[in-house]
Amino acid sequence: MDVVLKEITSSNYELVCDLDVTEEQQDYVACNMWSLVESHYNSGHTCKAIYCDNQAVGFFMWVQESPKKVSIWRFMIDHKYQNKGIGRIALNQALDAIKLTPGLCEIEICYNPKNPVAKDFYSSFGFQEVGMDEDNEDMLAIISL
Repeated sequence: MDVVLKEITSSNYELVCDLDVTEEQQDYVACNMWSLVESHYNSGHTCKAIYCDNQAVGFFMWVQESPKKVSIWRFMIDHKYQNKGIGRIALNQALDAIKLTPGLCEIEICYNPKNPVAKDFYSSFGFQEVGMDEDNEDMLAIISL
């Protein structure tokens, strides 16, 4: 299984936009098309397609919120490719890429506390919960570097 993060270009953006999670996960993940539009009109956003064996299977977006902090805003694996270990490999690759940011001290992710797999999955990468966000909707978890 060859998992890689690739740039999103005019030749693959439609493939990324067509990816979707399960119906049960719809409330937890923003639409990839909306995320690409958001990243186009805002600075500091990095978007990557997740490929497995030359097939687009997922999407990442992270944002440099300050010189010392990067937040992962979007991470999804298409429903047809879930539970195969692809997400774990892709998150490791994304974290390695993010950690190359000069002066970085913190990586943040937020997730719906009702998401049944998020806490255990992210904590296995070293994310530690620090409490709810300012809207009291999502759990914040960080990796301190």
